[in-house]
Amino acid sequence: MEYKFKTKPFAHQLDALKNSWDKTNYAYFMEMGTGKSKVLLDNMAMLYDKLEIDSALIIAPKGVYHNWKNQEIPAHLPDHISANIVCWTPTPNKKEKELLDSLSVITDNLTIFLMNIEALSTLKGYEVAYKFLKSHSSLIAIDESTTIKSPTASRTKSALKLGQHAKYRRILTGSPVTKSPLDLYTQCSFLDPYLLDFSSYWAFKSRYALMAHRNAAGGSHSYQHIIKYVRLDELNNKLNKFSTRVLKEDCLDLPEKIYMKRNVLLTPEQLKVYAEMKKFAVAELDNTTMTAFSALTQLMRLHQITCGHVSLDDGTVKEIKNNRLKELLNVLEEADGKVIIWANYRYDIRTITRELEKKYGKQSVASLYGDTPMADRDKIISDFQDKETSLTYLVSNPKTGGYGLTLTASHCVIYYSNSYDLEVRLQSEDRAHRIGQKSKVTYIDLIAEGTVDEKIVQSLRGKIDIATQVLGEDLKTLIVLKLSRLTPLII
Repeated sequence: MEYKFKTKPFAHQLDALKNSWDKTNYAYFMEMGTGKSKVLLDNMAMLYDKLEIDSALIIAPKGVYHNWKNQEIPAHLPDHISANIVCWTPTPNKKEKELLDSLSVITDNLTIFLMNIEALSTLKGYEVAYKFLKSHSSLIAIDESTTIKSPTASRTKSALKLGQHAKYRRILTGSPVTKSPLDLYTQCSFLDPYLLDFSSYWAFKSRYALMAHRNAAGGSHSYQHIIKYVRLDELNNKLNKFSTRVLKEDCLDLPEKIYMKRNVLLTPEQLKVYAEMKKFAVAELDNTTMTAFSALTQLMRLHQITCGHVSLDDGTVKEIKNNRLKELLNVLEEADGKVIIWANYRYDIRTITRELEKKYGKQSVASLYGDTPMADRDKIISDFQDKETSLTYLVSNPKTGGYGLTLTASHCVIYYSNSYDLEVRLQSEDRAHRIGQKSKVTYIDLIAEGTVDEKIVQSLRGKIDIATQVLGEDLKTLIVLKLSRLTPLII
């Protein structure tokens, strides 16, 4: 395929593009880390160059849609295409309102409107999206399309209506089936209500789910219960006509380690506390008598705030309303198989473990950190490594679980929060990426942009050991010479 790509596609990405680029409806069922966002952007660019579209509406979860503006579009949209990029906001300031109002204007540039899926649950969000699509010849895409798997959800109903007003429709997800094959119905209906040959969810369910009547407790009434799913080969054959399925294990062209990040928006409460703490930390840095230990303490507190809590001087922990846990759950919806979740703080490990136990059951989750009894640790590791057990999520501190362990049962590793220690990061990465691992490993960092959280990850990716540098040298000298990695981290 001859085209002026900004980034050269891998072979599997090119295959997906060849199969889809001029199709009215298409599904990219591409596992996390295989580049489905790039494929979509290349597809958009080709349709725009062919004068098939003049705009695109991309809908993604709240923690993802800003990634399209900040990462994906700059990285992959061809240089010869000029784009006007507008992000949805429910409470726009004057400038943001002007941008939203300009969405109906057709220009010589490709107009890309980015929305979070949650906005479709509101009348205002739906109306703005509807007006945009009615004003343009558009492609509409839903990233992480399992967010519309529920037929009764208001955002699903809105998405289905909006899809009717777009010239081209796309869905993207690495895990189209999260609970049952029934998850597929509304995702495919968004593309076209008749792609699967059923006019209703109930007809679809009757075809692919074997039902039986059960009596409720006390015998007051009966209900239908799914015994098993049937005719799945038939369903798969239908899907193959309008989708591309890509698994990392099948992509011989991908690198062995795949790095991704998911942005987490700070809540107003976090922003307030963070600003106050940053002001104090900067004032402390101006104090030439400040010790390296004190500097790291300020760094830690800023980092904790981005995670949703902060340790106070009296030893107590103050909880701060945040979006981080919600974003973790969004990522887990897309992840396949067993998952390692690294968290730097005890408070986070306990919080994550409780939440996953509520959502997935106690047998699905185990925590491994300083408070875990030594007698329990070997069994936890053994159960996690055993593919037959129900233990799916291992929540651990990288200093505890990041050394000497083999965790090759997982090919998805999430850093809920990072240590400042480069060796700790590298060691924890290698728990999954070592002899015995048969798949490429994806590492996902949850990051609050514009904060110390982001700077820590940047430093670790750049092989810079923050802790060693600060503790190993005189802080005053580092600041004066502007060589300290801590100063820009805080500022």
